[in-house]
Amino acid sequence: MIFNQQEFDIRLEWGIHGVRELAPISDVVIIVDILSFSTSVDIATSNGARIYPYCTKDSTAVHYASSINAELADFTRKRTGGYTLSPTSLLEIPKGTSLVLPSPNGSTLSLSTGSTTTLCGCLRNAEAVANFAMTLGKSISVIPAGERWGDESLRPAFEDLIGAGAIISFLKGKLSSESNAALSVFTSVEENLSDQIMQCSSGKELIERGFKNDVYLACEYNKSNTIPILRENAYVALL
Repeated sequence: MIFNQQEFDIRLEWGIHGVRELAPISDVVIIVDILSFSTSVDIATSNGARIYPYCTKDSTAVHYASSINAELADFTRKRTGGYTLSPTSLLEIPKGTSLVLPSPNGSTLSLSTGSTTTLCGCLRNAEAVANFAMTLGKSISVIPAGERWGDESLRPAFEDLIGAGAIISFLKGKLSSESNAALSVFTSVEENLSDQIMQCSSGKELIERGFKNDVYLACEYNKSNTIPILRENAYVALL
């Protein structure tokens, strides 16, 4: 009971443990994985695609995609000409495409929320997602995904804290201390958002690997009005 922030309307906690604590007592959960699951989901669903989150990047993903007659995003983030976790690869995804998107962070969290309504939020759709979340109830939980260290432990990620804070800035209700902290950090960097995310560890990693455009796309603040909602194990744009 101590860790679920139940006395507050707007709650925030990290990763899978955050989902397990907060989802059961929430009207809606918002998953935030800026670089790059949430950004990819926003772009793909904006084009009318269905995105099926999948937890692992292995042969089981191949079987899963086949079983639902969906395409499978390449496990590696490479310039293969096909779909990957890179948002740039999804800019021209056709309407009606069904795509399995393996991700150990955003996908895993999305599939762990049980029966609680689940949205996918990022900087691109922060205001739209927040406004819709408030129509679902007062108890709103924002879950920054974070990244993984080499030993698979959680690495709290600056960009996800910023994304969570951006969404929280549009939410109304009593904020937990954790939510207030994310809001404060977001407010402190809002005027130079792109520079700050480019310079954070995750941003530098992607730029070094040749995916600077993915970081640009992730920083396009409130460019999108799309609200990705999880229905029957797939994110679709709310119409």
